[in-house]
Amino acid sequence: MPAPVRLFVASANPGKLREYQVLAAGRPLELALLPGLDRLPRFEENAPTFAENAAGKALHYSRFVEPPVIADDSGLVVPVLGGAPGVQSARYAGAGASDADQVRKLLEEMRGKSGGERRARFVCVLALAERGRLRAVFSDSADGELLAAPRGSQGFGYDPIFFYPPLGRTFAELPPEEKNVHSHRGKAFRKLLVFLDT
Repeated sequence: MPAPVRLFVASANPGKLREYQVLAAGRPLELALLPGLDRLPRFEENAPTFAENAAGKALHYSRFVEPPVIADDSGLVVPVLGGAPGVQSARYAGAGASDADQVRKLLEEMRGKSGGERRARFVCVLALAERGRLRAVFSDSADGELLAAPRGSQGFGYDPIFFYPPLGRTFAELPPEEKNVHSHRGKAFRKLLVFLDT
């Protein structure tokens, strides 16, 4: 059996790490949060696209450690709002706002909108870098529509109002294993796994 590949995740979010670990289960892959992330010079995610933020973050943090680093930028894109919240998804309701605050702000913006106006897409761009060199970038998405009120207690972020028509449920109503099959992050991460296998 080949020696496990070690990857650091450029994130302080243990929930994101757990999601990746579930996706990588059974593979010779060791995933860990980047050690000492809070003590390293911070990368400001202020680019206008998910790809630039993900690639910039992976490149930045890969300069401080030996193993390869993966970083993602993801968020919710709502066409009727001109693509918002987009790259501002985690900061849509302001710095320090909770997931519930973000959802509340988005629902206010969507008030009075119906039918096709409620279309939305989750997007994830995942970048892999090693010692200051970008090795690969992967992206994927999941299409759905926004409900008028939250449903479900799983997941995080906008999951409770993101209704996924193929399954007839919100992402917050899906168990993690099922969400990972259909989610933007799950699909992008599986592309990374294929790349690592080649």
